Amino acid sequence: MTDTAVGGEQRPFVRPDVRQFLNYLNALPGPKTHELEPPAARAVYRAMKDVADPPLGELALTRDFTILGPAGGVPARLFDARETREPGPVVVFFHGGGFVIGDIDTHASLCAEMARVLGLPVVSVDYRLAPEHRWPAAPDDCEAAARWVAAGPAELGRKVTSLVLCGDSAGGTLAIVTAMALRDQPAAAPVIVQAPIYPAADPLSDHPSFTDFSEGYLLTRASMDWFADAYAADLQHMRGNPMAGSLKGLPPAVVITASLDPLRDQGRAYAAALIREGVPVTYREAVGNIHGFVTLRKAIPSSAGDVAGYLSALKAAIVEAEGERVMAQAAAG
Repeated sequence: MTDTAVGGEQRPFVRPDVRQFLNYLNALPGPKTHELEPPAARAVYRAMKDVADPPLGELALTRDFTILGPAGGVPARLFDARETREPGPVVVFFHGGGFVIGDIDTHASLCAEMARVLGLPVVSVDYRLAPEHRWPAAPDDCEAAARWVAAGPAELGRKVTSLVLCGDSAGGTLAIVTAMALRDQPAAAPVIVQAPIYPAADPLSDHPSFTDFSEGYLLTRASMDWFADAYAADLQHMRGNPMAGSLKGLPPAVVITASLDPLRDQGRAYAAALIREGVPVTYREAVGNIHGFVTLRKAIPSSAGDVAGYLSALKAAIVEAEGERVMAQAAAG
């Protein structure tokens, strides 16, 4: 969908509420994210959550705990709409923020909504951030956290039959690389679905969206360069660049992107590559929306519909994958 500009030039379609938000954002005075030191950038991002996203809402249970990671404790939080549960899947969530900013609190509203809509417990992981902890600290922490959840520890108060790995932006990348790690060395419970949200999944390819939306659409080229320099990932390694590794044998995927996102084409490329390897994929694109929309549901009200559509597709994929797991287990036993 496009708008027609003066002289017949085609412009991308921008929703009215997205345009209003971008006009506000681009007119703000003061330094941009990439012009701040990481602690200051984190504080600004954290301060925006109550302005941009809805309140947490009702839950039966939230519980903080610490997971033993490869370099010490990894903070995590359980979100659940029910106090007690029968054995079943658990969602493990990795927050976005370019591997530099973001935390459990910045994505708490989204995790709470996931817990309510999916009807599943959600464990949000506060992995180490760059540049204080460069790559591969983040994937190390995320893999350790996923394995811990898969083992069904007492802190969760429930038996875990399977995992769903989810995350937005940098967290989407971490969901993918964690799924790859647990494919190669299985955990105590299998990963049945991966669900990356606008992931940085193909950083070495020259995709048009990276240039077309690199200025004026929230996530800028300067910020992306700042994040990449801080994280310092090896892009020849699959833990730094998923497309550098084999995608064969990965779990079914639900992938969502935004049409005005510089990372849009990376998500498209990842979904297409999975399909070529025979991996079941549900692909959605939030047309007329921008990077970050899942945590901008208050600032961009139409984003609530995108999140609802994504969670509906994810719920269907989980039900199907968990059913297949149960049937396979019965057949084997």
